[in-house]
Amino acid sequence: MPQMDLEGARAALRAHKPTELLELREGQWLDAKSLPYELRDPASAQELVKDVAAFANGGGGLLVLGAATRLEDGEEILDRIVPVDRTTVNLDQMRKLIREHVTPAPRSVTIGWSDDGQSCVVFIDIPQQAPGTVFVVAAPAAKQGKVPARTVAVPVRDADGTHWLPRTEIQRLLSLGFTAHGMPGPQALAELVRQAVAATQASTSTPSLRVGQGLPAREREVFHAYEQLRRLADLGRPTSEAYELGACVVQHIADTAESEPGWVLCLVDRQQPLAVAEPVWQAVMEAGRRTPGGGEAISAVGHPAVKGEQPVVLGTDSECVDLVGGTWGPGRLVRSGGGTWRWEPQVRLGLDQTRAARNWTANQPAPQLRLRALVNWPWADTGDLEISPSHRRELAQALPISALAGAATLLSQRRGAELRTAQWEPGPHRNARDAVSYSSTVTAPDGRPALTAAAMAALPSPLGAHLVTCAEALIEDAAAWASCLPADFSTRLSLEDVQAVLLAAWETAADLLPAATTQDPPQMHWAGAPTVELRLSAEGPHDRPQPDLGMMIDLSPLGPTDRSVLSEMAVTITVTPALEHKERQKLLRRAFVYMAHSFGYVEADEDVLL
Repeated sequence: MPQMDLEGARAALRAHKPTELLELREGQWLDAKSLPYELRDPASAQELVKDVAAFANGGGGLLVLGAATRLEDGEEILDRIVPVDRTTVNLDQMRKLIREHVTPAPRSVTIGWSDDGQSCVVFIDIPQQAPGTVFVVAAPAAKQGKVPARTVAVPVRDADGTHWLPRTEIQRLLSLGFTAHGMPGPQALAELVRQAVAATQASTSTPSLRVGQGLPAREREVFHAYEQLRRLADLGRPTSEAYELGACVVQHIADTAESEPGWVLCLVDRQQPLAVAEPVWQAVMEAGRRTPGGGEAISAVGHPAVKGEQPVVLGTDSECVDLVGGTWGPGRLVRSGGGTWRWEPQVRLGLDQTRAARNWTANQPAPQLRLRALVNWPWADTGDLEISPSHRRELAQALPISALAGAATLLSQRRGAELRTAQWEPGPHRNARDAVSYSSTVTAPDGRPALTAAAMAALPSPLGAHLVTCAEALIEDAAAWASCLPADFSTRLSLEDVQAVLLAAWETAADLLPAATTQDPPQMHWAGAPTVELRLSAEGPHDRPQPDLGMMIDLSPLGPTDRSVLSEMAVTITVTPALEHKERQKLLRRAFVYMAHSFGYVEADEDVLL
């Protein structure tokens, strides 16, 4: 962990060496944010002035915009640079907001760039202010974007966080007098409050914003949408100018009732306008803020979709928001029973495979048949993922009773033999801090490997950007397996066998293996769309032509095909990997038919499947 004080950090930033701050802990004088403040969003602009005032009240410090953090032992550690696009940040506007909304304006605040050519961040340097000065900002209101005209609050820095000075503490200090605490007396505080209120009243006395103001070319269009939507929702006055955000035109609107959250007016080409309750809009923005490399959140998750020919209102009671147009692909935001919003992808099928599809396939001798489920987990904030010794032990204990072990055993039971995959050993693939591999092999009487069940996982690395888990069943040697079975039983698998193994492999890769990397997989946030890749492959020695898949699996129920030799079939499912059993089984059947059609079995039908 590097040792650096505030002056050292200031020097590194001014010398355009922002990476020297990595591995520093956030604390009383340092705060990092992966993305710049979105100044067109009133809530984000308020966050800027609050943070600056807190450092001014706390002896000074640095705000670094463009540095992501990781949680380590309860502390936020600067982990990596998320380069800031210079064209997206207006430093003059940030300076103006601080001057106008922090009372009194902090002296000698520096806002600048620190750029070594690859890592570019914005820094805000707040020096220590004059003793006895308290800096106040407009108090936060219940409604996003509304600036209260007669109340102020005191933000303070506490360790690595910014908090509001509690009302009871302000009352206590007023009652006792600030002199004993090294702070200005009641008269000075009263003057500060008077100045802040006067400044706020002066700002609210300016002409009110127009609907559509800020985008002259689209002002009429925005106003027309506003008029349509105000019949459906309690839209009041604008609290921001209209601006473009990704594919959307956006304007923040107050509710007609002071106690209610505001609205976001959203227009997208070729769809009806909609009004989104501010808390719901913020949930959409939060879902996409973790996209790798930064960028606009809405460009990642997409914008709210409108179906039909009428304007739509998404109120605070909305439970689901459909999203389209994002780089993650179609998805939706779903609210849980506890009120937490979570993004999930829209289910879709395809043939594109990730680079991880060939992971763990180089072992020799190659199996004659591989039935595999591989899951890609593009989680955000993966710095805490670890395959610890305790996680490893728990996995080793769970695998003998896993769905995969049961399905591999069932293959032999259906052929009159009790050949259990009960003994799981480390390997044959890499085991390390960032990787785990376990397998169980059934051997023939002469010691030849016959049938193997295997489970693997690999943490994110320079070669793989996210967690990958994999479970598979291998027919190592059909002749060796046959020697373990009663006479007259075929080792050729049925479609029922194949589906049972793929279903169990999917369940093991999606429900069991992630728990070996983190304590609570369901609480991880997405930074992209997860996928499940299912694959059937006839393999054998790498120096020989691959055999026909039909020799190992009876594919005749799928109907005729024009393919002479087919060594592999695969399908990729974009879906939240962890599903209920029946839902997973239904989706597997659908994916299997899609795969069959894609590989020449155009008459395949779900009726021939389980």
